[in-house]
Amino acid sequence: MSKIAIAVEGVTVRFGDSVALRSVSLTIEPGELMLLLGPSGCGKSTLLRTIAGFVVPEAGRVCFDGTDVTPVPPHQRHIGMVFQSFALFPHLSVGENVAFGLREQKRPRAEIQERVQRALSDVKMGGLAVRRVDQLSGGEQQRVALARALVTRPRCLLLDEPLSNLDAGLRHSMREEIRRVCKEHGLTTLYVTHDQKEALAIADRIAVMRAGRLEQLGSPWEVYRTPRSRSVATFLGETNLLEARVSSREGELLRVKAGELELMAQARPGFDVGARVLLSIRPECIRLSATRRSEAAFQVSAVSSGYLGELCEHELSHADVTLRAYELNPQSLRGPGGSQLWAEVSPGDVVVLEPEPPA
Repeated sequence: MSKIAIAVEGVTVRFGDSVALRSVSLTIEPGELMLLLGPSGCGKSTLLRTIAGFVVPEAGRVCFDGTDVTPVPPHQRHIGMVFQSFALFPHLSVGENVAFGLREQKRPRAEIQERVQRALSDVKMGGLAVRRVDQLSGGEQQRVALARALVTRPRCLLLDEPLSNLDAGLRHSMREEIRRVCKEHGLTTLYVTHDQKEALAIADRIAVMRAGRLEQLGSPWEVYRTPRSRSVATFLGETNLLEARVSSREGELLRVKAGELELMAQARPGFDVGARVLLSIRPECIRLSATRRSEAAFQVSAVSSGYLGELCEHELSHADVTLRAYELNPQSLRGPGGSQLWAEVSPGDVVVLEPEPPA
């Protein structure tokens, strides 16, 4: 068996004069749950539809288990697909919706009944086969759509923003349900979303897209903790971006200066002394205290604070630099009024990026 379940090789897609995908290459391993993440118009849904066979690329190819399926129509690719709208048949019952693909394959009646019951049981809908679709909640309809995709035992599962029409509470529970079902079935899964929390919560790996290109690929930890570009740093969560210059190298660390603020950062290849850089510092990585706890700490003024329940969001100033910091489980409010505090950031939390214009 090939170690690569899905391979996208140099795929380019145009719609008229607009380039939707620009020579995108991507591989997905068997049983892997990969999230395609990016802002609207970045090409993630186009890539999913190209893998499904609904879009024919101008260049490049798509392979399943080492076989080129680029010329193969969607209905012969043996994929399961769940759409944003769920695309259920309102005139059919839950069981009839799930059975639809098997009936198109002309499976025996007994086999259809057995597989429908198993698929509904997998998504915890076992007792609702005879219920009408319009009698279901949004979360239940999503489960039916997932069962319909699973029942045909597809070689891979493709999901196009399947939770975007659900409220926040349902999205939270259903994303865990989708991961459970995919892992229990060992399904190779490609999942499109623009929701960063959704991606971080369920993905084995995340592919971040921008303007038709693959910007970064890695584990949720990697793309969040060590973004490779300004666009990834700003799209995936909140961050402080500071223009800085490398003032010296000290072993495996760089001393960087942003205005009057000096910090230590983990060294990266290609950044020499004197280089202009962009620093990305997540707000939760800034530790605050009333007293100075180390030589690396620097004094800040609390300009304003916003209480958000589980955390406080602070706006801080240090000379000519403004920072945003999160304080988890705050015991009291700081500021406004210029409260003097000490702040500290570990070198591993100061990410050095190439300077680039905003997206």
